[in-house]
Amino acid sequence: MNGYLLDTNAALIALTDPGRLPQAMQTAILAGPNVISVVSYWEVLLKSMKGTLDVGDPRRWWHDTIDQLAATVLSLKPDHVGMVQELLPLHKDPFDRVLIAQAVVEGLEMVTLDSDIRRYASPVFRVIS
Repeated sequence: MNGYLLDTNAALIALTDPGRLPQAMQTAILAGPNVISVVSYWEVLLKSMKGTLDVGDPRRWWHDTIDQLAATVLSLKPDHVGMVQELLPLHKDPFDRVLIAQAVVEGLEMVTLDSDIRRYASPVFRVIS
């Protein structure tokens, strides 16, 4: 697979206020192909249920995100879960750790504003921020 895996925050901002994203991120998202993980949907759903994130109906948000960003959905696979064990403990957020693992396994570049994710950058894990 090739393309750009958008982390949850990047996807949220890309839909609501894309001008807040650095130019490199905007360029990557416009160029595509964009990939959104079902893990981001899970994260948005849980935060919405807790009241810490307001996206309206999370199911509607998910479908709108896929449509508006012309994204392909990435499911969670056993290889992704296994890769989490290989990651250094630089980031505590389990959702972000799984997204990083997915990007590594699938050979995707990660589009993110998260400075902790950038700490994982390497020849096998490219980060656009």
